[in-house]
Amino acid sequence: MVDYKKEYEAVANKFAIEGEILEICPYGEGHINLTLLVTTDKKRYIMQKMNTRVFPDPDNLMRNICGVTEHLKARGIETLSVVPTKAGEPFLKEEECYRVYDFIENTVTYQTAGSLEVFRNSGKAFGEFQNYLAEFDASKLTETIKRFHDTPKRFADFKVALEADVCGRAKDCEKEIAFVLSHENTYGKVMEGLKDGSLPLRVTHNDTKLNNILMDAETGKARAVIDLDTVMPGSMLFDFGDSIRFGASTAAEDEKDLSKVHFDIDLFRAYAEGYCGAVKESITEKEAELLPYGSYLMTIECGMRFLADYLAGDTYFATKYSDHNLVRARTQIQLAGEMENRFEEMGKIIAEILA
Repeated sequence: MVDYKKEYEAVANKFAIEGEILEICPYGEGHINLTLLVTTDKKRYIMQKMNTRVFPDPDNLMRNICGVTEHLKARGIETLSVVPTKAGEPFLKEEECYRVYDFIENTVTYQTAGSLEVFRNSGKAFGEFQNYLAEFDASKLTETIKRFHDTPKRFADFKVALEADVCGRAKDCEKEIAFVLSHENTYGKVMEGLKDGSLPLRVTHNDTKLNNILMDAETGKARAVIDLDTVMPGSMLFDFGDSIRFGASTAAEDEKDLSKVHFDIDLFRAYAEGYCGAVKESITEKEAELLPYGSYLMTIECGMRFLADYLAGDTYFATKYSDHNLVRARTQIQLAGEMENRFEEMGKIIAEILA
């Protein structure tokens, strides 16, 4: 059994924390960074060993986080507070890289919505996050993962994996491959809009899952948006779309029984009410028009990434069984197809909310 206090106390003491360390233990359900709860006789902190394989540029990553959180604090918004090292640096850069945040007390996170109200609140939280940062110059941010939501690039990667078919798996997913290939002409709208200026470049979170919002333990209202490693320049369609992809499905991302997997229009409406209500004053006409498309785009992009990884031999996403990535791809393709068939209904919902 790992003695976390013994192993990490010396690291924690290199940060400007208050008090004597009493305990260090694992915290949360994240899979990228090692997250530890540090308890002193004064207060609590979150310490993370940063995954520099996934995020190879920790200097610019932390510059992004500090820039965004300082902007939010200047507006009186509750957010993560970076605790500097005793040398005054935003993170510790040695053999491994570490950072520390103040622990935000009296909060909880949800893994699933559970109710329309919780999902509506999450939409409001991410919409407010977007709105509070509307005046921040997104071009000052670094892409912590290059071309993360460049869907045409993701499609090109998929075609490379398909052509190589290193594991001989293409024969097992011909239907899914055909769907991805047949929709090639639908993948470019956001990147083209960002390039020609018809879509504004914005600060985007890029991992807008429900569990990245801290909710007040008593009121259930959103307190702070967390997990800012993927804060980058992009389009609000990325954030809105990924929330819908993950949260407006009737089943888990890796549900094997596709009869259980459907796009829930009521959950879409609830999230849109929260999100669009928050960004009503800053969203452009073009962005509003493309919100339903953004939901489809983030879903099919995720599906093609799962499918490409399956074809390549499961080299990126962690899997629990041999066709795990194929199962995941199938749920996303099913959802994308249902969304595509309901674009008109989704558009009417958005128009009603923003009217």
